[in-house]
Amino acid sequence: MSNNRNLPSVPALGGEQSLNRYLSEIRKFPILAPEQEYMLAKRYSEHQDPEAAAQLVTSHLRLVSKIAMGYRGYGLPVSELISEGNIGLMQGVKKFEPERGFRLATYAMWWIKASIQEYILRSWSLVKMGTTAAQKKLFFNLRRMKKNLDAYEDTDLHPDDVAKIATTLGVSQTEVVNMNRRMMMGGDASLNVSLREEGEGQWMDILQDDRPLQDETVADAEEASVRHDMLVEAMGSLNERERDILTERRLTDDPKTLEELSQVYSVSRERVRQIEVRAFEKLQKAMNRIAGEKRLLPA
Repeated sequence: MSNNRNLPSVPALGGEQSLNRYLSEIRKFPILAPEQEYMLAKRYSEHQDPEAAAQLVTSHLRLVSKIAMGYRGYGLPVSELISEGNIGLMQGVKKFEPERGFRLATYAMWWIKASIQEYILRSWSLVKMGTTAAQKKLFFNLRRMKKNLDAYEDTDLHPDDVAKIATTLGVSQTEVVNMNRRMMMGGDASLNVSLREEGEGQWMDILQDDRPLQDETVADAEEASVRHDMLVEAMGSLNERERDILTERRLTDDPKTLEELSQVYSVSRERVRQIEVRAFEKLQKAMNRIAGEKRLLPA
């Protein structure tokens, strides 16, 4: 896809009223076997074959829709989120290098999410904060973290929750408070909105689907494998004590307490905590570097 003329067309998505029809149409496109996907990707990368690109794109439209549904809480039409995600998918196909050994779903997922997130940031007039990676991370993780902390969606956060979120995401507590208040003002889209003009059918009718998405299953499995390999490689950037403490504190089902580790290493609990924080920061930097080297993240 060296230019827009080479971008394949996808089924029409005219707005919220036609979304149900669109979701039905894209299920008709077959899922590609690994060998088919590899040959089509080679055909496109070597010969710019538009038919190969079209098959790669249409076979992953369900993945885009599934990802877009995960962002429906930001008050924007899901049809627009899907459209933006489709643009990200096309860019992922454009830059996909099958020789690297990854499936397209694993690689394109990053482009799909990035395209949707950038659209949300552009669309939220109350969120004038899309300048740093940390602030974007806060915007897209705050709801999930509030849910994990059992925090109320429409109230100010407890100071302890503010401190925990700020520490985890590497932002200031003031940024957490301000972002939470902006997002409370933004509101959520109702799941009871009608899908058709005649009022039949609601969003919640299509959110539950017992049929497994093969491309999503493949993507999840491969992403988990990639992240595990990255984690193992990144752990090599830590010294033995940092690696042991981080493992015992964050990477086991039954983590040890600061007191237990302070006795093992004959240091204070505060010193163990400092080593844990430093090791985690080093690990994050190493994984970001590795991801960039593997070209798993959009440039």
